Amino acid sequence: MGDAVLKPAGDSADVEWAATLMDGLQGRQGFRVPRFLRSPNGEHVVGGWAATRLVTGEPGPAGRWDSLLAAGRTFHEALREVPRPARLDVHQHPWAVADRVAWGETTTEVPPQVERLLTGLQAFREPVDARAQLIHGDLTGNVPFAPGHAPAIIDFSPYWRPVAYAEAIVVVDGLLHYRAGARLADSAVPGAEGAQMLLRALIFRLVASGVLAGDGGAPPDEELIGFTRVSRFIEKRIGG
Repeated sequence: MGDAVLKPAGDSADVEWAATLMDGLQGRQGFRVPRFLRSPNGEHVVGGWAATRLVTGEPGPAGRWDSLLAAGRTFHEALREVPRPARLDVHQHPWAVADRVAWGETTTEVPPQVERLLTGLQAFREPVDARAQLIHGDLTGNVPFAPGHAPAIIDFSPYWRPVAYAEAIVVVDGLLHYRAGARLADSAVPGAEGAQMLLRALIFRLVASGVLAGDGGAPPDEELIGFTRVSRFIEKRIGG
C-alpha cells in the first residue's frame, strides 16, 4: 500500500511497545528497522491494523548467511541493555509456547510423531550459562538486503534468551530449509554450548510445528523427515 506495510495488530499493547522500541533504533549503524506509522489521531493501531514504513530489500538468506548473522549481532548489541518486557509473560501463541518448552519451562500436547522426536531431543538437553537479553527469534526470513543499504531487520519476534539462541534458530532454519551444513553451525554457534543452543532451537521449531498442526493433526511427512535429519546432526555434535 504505497510506502506503507499493513498488518493485523494483534494486541495493541505489543504494538505500542514495539513502535517505541523501533523508534529508538532508527539511524543505527549496521542495520535498518521499520518505523511504525501513526494515524491522524496519533494512534499506532486503527481498526485492528498497524502500519510500518516500507523497508526496501530482498529477503533470502541463502548465500548471505554471514551478512545476516552480522546484522543480527549488531541489532542484538543495540538491544543489550533494554529491560525485559513484561509483555512476554502473557504471550501464548504457538511460538511462545514452543520457546518455553525448548528451555524446559513448560510442557504442551503435540502429535505422537512429534512427541517421539521431542523426547529423544530432550534427553540431550543440559544447562547452559549464557546471558539472556531481548532477542529477535525469527531472523532467517526477516532480514531483507538492498544494494547500498545496511540489512533491514523486520517483523520483530521478541524473546528473552541468549543471543546465541537467536543465531542457533537461524542455523536450524538453514539446516531444515536451505541445505546449509556444518560450516554455518561452526561459524555461528560453535562448541558445546553452541550445540546446546542448536538443540533448543530445533525443539523450538519442532514443537511449534506440532502445536500448529492442531488436535488430531500432524506436521507433513517431509517436515518430520527434516526434523529427524537435523536432530541426528545435532545429537552427533553434542555426542562428539
